[in-house]
Amino acid sequence: MNVTLDVWLITIALMAVVFIVDLWVMGRRPHEPSMREAGITIGVFIGLAIVFGLGIWWVADARYAGEFFAGWLTEYSLSVDNLFIFVLIMANLRVPRKLQQFALMFGIILALVFRGIFIALGAAAIERFSWIFFVFGAFLIYTAVKLYLDYRQPDDDDDGTENAVMRFVRRRFRSTTEFHGTKLVVRVDGRRLITPMLFVVVALGTTDLLFALDSIPAIYGLTQEPYLVFTANVFALMGLRQLYFLIGGLLQRLVYLSVGLSIILAFIGVKLVLHAMHEYGLDERLGFNGEIPIWLSLLVILGTLAITTVASLLKSRREAA
Repeated sequence: MNVTLDVWLITIALMAVVFIVDLWVMGRRPHEPSMREAGITIGVFIGLAIVFGLGIWWVADARYAGEFFAGWLTEYSLSVDNLFIFVLIMANLRVPRKLQQFALMFGIILALVFRGIFIALGAAAIERFSWIFFVFGAFLIYTAVKLYLDYRQPDDDDDGTENAVMRFVRRRFRSTTEFHGTKLVVRVDGRRLITPMLFVVVALGTTDLLFALDSIPAIYGLTQEPYLVFTANVFALMGLRQLYFLIGGLLQRLVYLSVGLSIILAFIGVKLVLHAMHEYGLDERLGFNGEIPIWLSLLVILGTLAITTVASLLKSRREAA
């Protein structure tokens, strides 16, 4: 896929404008979005992603469009799963509902920065070292197994926000006990103090960094085009803030989401290993073709998400009854 520098710059500029406008509008009036507002915004962003994918189909071909849609769906699903952690962070740090939108926007911006760095590093590694696919594949299979085991034996410790970075910030800087709107730093009695909002931003940022370790190898298992990797990640993050408020309690009802994601990650991990074998001609020596077509990947992702969502809602309904 031949993407010129001009196309890269235009794409980055347009997406930056969308996020800047979103941040400016939200920053002027921090509030908890209504169901109607959140639903309309998410619908617009999903529509933009679909139009973009169809545009890829028209400009390039169906293969690249399929890679974009597969990558976007996978990243979007991982982002929904990440909302569980965001809910936990907001609850543990007692963030007022009207300020949660501001905190989430900061978290999404940090996620974009971290994923951009990992995308560039991943593209450079793939271009120089074919064996990196073995590493990515093994890591995704390990992540899938760990995700499934965490589902089978959940950790009841709710203090998941206290990572090493958070502990360092707490020890190093003096802070207030109350939120001061969206301010990260305030001056009290002549002393500069950090606010709990800064702790929230640090918690979301460090969590996003860990999420990028999973999501970038996963999408490189579906496409090796950096442009598609980048745009799929950006579209997956668009509307995530509104989705947080829209589905709220629905997150607790998606009990099998982790199982579905573990299946998807394991599938992509195997796909990466088979692709690496194909790069070295090992599959041909063993008498099979190691390349899995993108249409099959898209079918597995859609089918798994549909089954796990329906099964989750049915189980939640039975338990409620």
